[in-house]
Amino acid sequence: MDTKLLEYTLRLGDNALILGQRLVEWCGHGPVLEQDIALSNIALDQLGQARMLLQYAAEQKGEGFTEDKLAFFRPEEEFKNALILELPNEDWGFTLARQFYFDTYNYFLYSELLKSSDENIKAIAQKAIKEISYHAQWSAEWIIRLGDGTEESHHRIQKSIDDLWEWTGELFTKDEIDLFAENDNIGPNLDVIKENWHEKVSQILEIATLKKPEAEWMQSGGKQGSHTEYLGFILAEMQSLPRMYPEANW
Repeated sequence: MDTKLLEYTLRLGDNALILGQRLVEWCGHGPVLEQDIALSNIALDQLGQARMLLQYAAEQKGEGFTEDKLAFFRPEEEFKNALILELPNEDWGFTLARQFYFDTYNYFLYSELLKSSDENIKAIAQKAIKEISYHAQWSAEWIIRLGDGTEESHHRIQKSIDDLWEWTGELFTKDEIDLFAENDNIGPNLDVIKENWHEKVSQILEIATLKKPEAEWMQSGGKQGSHTEYLGFILAEMQSLPRMYPEANW
C-alpha cells in the first residue's frame, strides 16, 4: 500500500464528503424552492464523488475496509478535509461564498486531475468534471447576483467574502503529500491552481462589484488532521446511526 497515494485520495474524498454533509443541512431551508433543490442536488453530487474516492481509498487499505468504514468509523483526527468546508453554513450568502471559493478551486483541480497518471483518480475526475463545472458556474452566478443586487445583498455577501478569505490559503499550501502527487503526476502543481483561482475569483468579484480581500494570513491544518471544533459536531451527527448499529445493512 502506498501511504502517500492513500493520503492524497482521502483528502479528495474527505473534501467532497464533508462539504456534501454541510450542504445537506440546507435541504428544506433554502430561500426559495428552486435553490433549495439546487443546493440539495449539489450536496448529492459531492456525496457521489466522495463515494467513488472513498471506495478507491478502501481498496488501497484492503483488510476488509469499505467506503462506509472510512466515512462512519474514522475519528476526527483521521479526516483530511480542508477547514473551510467544515465551517457552519451561517446564512445563504456565507454558504454561497464558501461554494464560490471552493467550486472555483475544485474546477481547476479536477480539470488537471483529468490528466492524472493514476488511472483510478483520472477515471473519477472524468465522471465528476461535468458536475463540478456546473457547480462553479452556479456559485459564481450567485456571487454576481448578490454583489450587484440590492444594497443589503451587496453588503452581506461582501462580508462573507471577507470573512472566508483567511480559510482559502490552505487549499494551495503544499506539503509532502502534495509534492508527492505533483512529482508523480498524480495531482497538479498547486501553484498553477492558485494562479488560475486568483485570476478567476478576481474576475467574478469585479463583475459583482465586490472587493477582493487583501489579507495575507491564512488558516491551515485540516489536510494534516487538525480541525476546528465544528468537524466534531458534523461527525457526531453523520456517524451516530452507523456507530449505534454497526452491523446494520442499508
